[in-house]
Order: sequence, then structure tokens, then C-alpha cells
Amino acid sequence: MAKFIPVGIFDLVIFGGAGDLTLRKLMPALYHRDLDGQLPAGCRIISVGRRPVSHDEFLDLVGGSLRAKLPESEYSEEFWQSFSERLHYIKADALDPANWDDLSDVLERHEDRIRVFYLATAPKLFGAIATGLKQNNLINEEVRIVLEKPVGNDYASACEINDRVGECFAEDSIYRIDHYLGKETVQNLLALRFANSLFEPIWNRSNIDHVQITVAEDLGVGGRVEFYDQIGTLRDMVQNHMMQLLCLTAMEPPTNRDHDAVRNEKIKVLHALKPIGAGEVKRHTVRAQYQAGAIDGTVVDGYLDELGGKESNTETFVALKLHIDNWRWANVPFFLRSGKRLKQKYSEIVIQFKEVPFSIFPELCDTRNANRLSIRLQPDEGVKLGLMLKDPGPGSFSLRPVSLDLSFADASGVRYPDAYERLLIEVIRGNPALFMHRDEVEFAWRWIDGIIAGWEESAQPVEDYVAGTWGPTASSLLLDRDDRSWFPD
Repeated sequence: MAKFIPVGIFDLVIFGGAGDLTLRKLMPALYHRDLDGQLPAGCRIISVGRRPVSHDEFLDLVGGSLRAKLPESEYSEEFWQSFSERLHYIKADALDPANWDDLSDVLERHEDRIRVFYLATAPKLFGAIATGLKQNNLINEEVRIVLEKPVGNDYASACEINDRVGECFAEDSIYRIDHYLGKETVQNLLALRFANSLFEPIWNRSNIDHVQITVAEDLGVGGRVEFYDQIGTLRDMVQNHMMQLLCLTAMEPPTNRDHDAVRNEKIKVLHALKPIGAGEVKRHTVRAQYQAGAIDGTVVDGYLDELGGKESNTETFVALKLHIDNWRWANVPFFLRSGKRLKQKYSEIVIQFKEVPFSIFPELCDTRNANRLSIRLQPDEGVKLGLMLKDPGPGSFSLRPVSLDLSFADASGVRYPDAYERLLIEVIRGNPALFMHRDEVEFAWRWIDGIIAGWEESAQPVEDYVAGTWGPTASSLLLDRDDRSWFPD
């Protein structure tokens, strides 16, 4: 297990500091990093929000959230008292920077510190907050600004946000966060490909039949239903999380691990994506909504029921067949799917290798899908390699598929840091390798906008699927037409 190296003294200012993301993700991540001794004495966590909350009320809010979220083995009242001394709350309106005097007072006389502004707010506020920080002279030499996803809801709005924030901050100070890039398995994807001589020579069209990327959730949209109805799964999951997984899977080897080298190779993948327009969407895309069903024996409502019975064609499931038009991946299909209220919470990248060119065991077993590399992101991070081996025992010769299965938790024997833990520390260190460049965001939006325009032009219907399944029948047909199938199905 790598050692936790302390970072420099910092002030972390969180806009939206009493919101759901802060309480559910950011505070537990910072608590763990402090618990592991990675935060030096003197570091401050300053939450900014519009709610008129006293200091004691804010501590009760954060403490209650930590006690509810963390297992007993990780929460300690004694350590909470120590961690809580870092916390401050300031009431301020993000849209009224003329009244940020309290924030300015707290930050003054600490110009030499690393200063991180985390925007855990709606994207429409990003530009206004960046401008306010500049107008109030709160940008020092060691500044970073973190933008939560999504950066915009289409290409035009993403460009507008990037332009406004870019007027106040240099590009190397802007950290567009996608928590999937902080997952241990995603990091191990780079190691798997580029630190092993076994895989890179066969990571191409000559040996790979197809690639699948699944990000499945068993939860519904819940309290986000009104927001989600304006976004949908294509914008919420595919444009950021899944595009990043695609890029890391498909990119060429970078010259080194420098952030610019890695980002440049990811951008090349986005450049090479074959557009899916009105003429292709019905054959290469599926959009659907979940209906009432059962998950783990619990009956759940359909999406329209959660929406209060209103009509909506917003997709809660999407499946895509796409191609990357370059030398490495010519004619290799990539299948992506993501959705709400699916059978289980499950995220995985599957590399399906081609079958053997000639089988000397035709009567013993179907070996078409024998060699498969599965890279699990959740629920149990790890890597599994499928092989075909002889069934043990004397007197006969039969084959069976087996798996070499590596669980990161079992292999290390310790708790791996949460994605937000890793990403927050990388921001403080000033390492943008795990964050998106504006070009990545904008190129991804341009490609996604083409699909959305194609849906509208072709009037592609929204399919139905029962909650607790793997999605609509049309999703299976997307692969079945090529004599392939989803894993799992």
C-alpha cells in the first residue's frame, strides 16, 4: 500500500458548502484524509452557503452526516472534535459577490497558502462565482478552482462556462472533476495497459472483437427527478463518466504520465469518434424509461410516477454502439450502456478478445467468448481474466471456462481511498492529470449534441423497461444483430 504523503497547508473554500454533495462526499473524504494524517495542522475547510446557519448548527449538520455515513470502525467522537476545529461556515450569496466581506476577512493574511475554491453548485453559477473571486481579489498565486460535473448541458453552454471561468483563472488552475477518474480501478487501467508487456501488443483491432462499458445503477432518480428530467442519462452519465472510461480504454500510449501527455491522447480519441446523426440513431442508439418493477424484492415506482404523472420523453437508460475511426480501432464496435433502476449497481469495462482462429476441440466446448478481460469499477473493484482450461480429472478430456480473479480489496487487505479523497488531494498538490481539459469537455459535448439532434430529427421513440432488469429488449438487440450479447445479461 502506498504511503499517504502530507500536502501543503491549504484553505479549501466550498461554495454550496451545506449542500448534498458536500455532506455526502466531500466531508467524509476530507475526514478520511485527516484521519490518515495527510492534512497538516492549520489547514482550514471553509463552507460557503446562502443558508443562515450558526457555527454550532453547521458542526451538528456535518457531524450528523459523518456519523450516518461512516462505519463505526472509521468514526470516532474524539477525532471528530479534532477535525471539526478545521471547519468554518460563512453565509454568502454566490450571485452577490459585493457582499463577500466575511469571506475576504477569513482569507486575508493567508496569501501564502494553497487556496482551493470548490464549486459544488449548479453549473450556471460557475461563471458568476469565478468573476466574484476575481473582483474581490481572492485569487492568489497558489490558487485552484474545481468545477463539478456537468460543465454545461450542451456544447454552447460548456463553451460559455469555460470562457467565463477562463477569463479569471489560467487553464492549469482549473480542475474539472469527474469522480470516476479517481477510482482505483480506473487508475489501474493505465497500469494494466502500459506497465505490462502482456496486453499492449494485443490491444487493437487484430485481437479484440469488441468492447463493452456498463455503468448501471439500481437506484431511481429520487429527489433529483425535476432536475433529471431536464438532463437525462445521455447528458448525466455518458457525456462525462463514460466518455472518460472510453478514452482511457482506447487511447494511444502517452509518451509519459504527465497530465498534458495523457490529456492529449484522450482528446485524440474524442476527435476520432464517428458521429451518430439522424440517419444512424435508430440503428446505433437506444433510449428508454423505467417502469414500475421490483429490485431485490422491493416494489418501486416507474419514472413517470416519480415525476408526478407528467408526460416526459427523458431517457433514464441509454445504450450506444459507436466506432473510433483510427488505425488501432477500425471496425471494432464499442458498446456503452447506462441506466437507472437496473438489476444491480454495477460498473465494468469488458474487453472481448477474438475467438481462436481454429479450434481442435470443436465438440467439447464453445470457445467464442472464452478470453475476456473484465475491469470492475463497482461494486468490488478488481480485474478478471477469462481463460479456457481442461476440466481436472482422469479418463476424459473436457474444457471449461475459468477466471483469474483479482480483487483489489483482497489483494491489499486495506481500505482504498474513495475517489473524492484521491481527487481532492491531487487538487491540493496541483496535479491536473486526473481532471478534464476544456477541450475534452467541449469535444464530448459536440459528439453528444449530435445524438440528441438525431433523436429529435428522427423522432426516435423512448422505449420502456421494467425496473430490476438490465434494460429494454432493444438494448439486447443492439448486440444481437452482430451475434454478440451484453455481459452480464
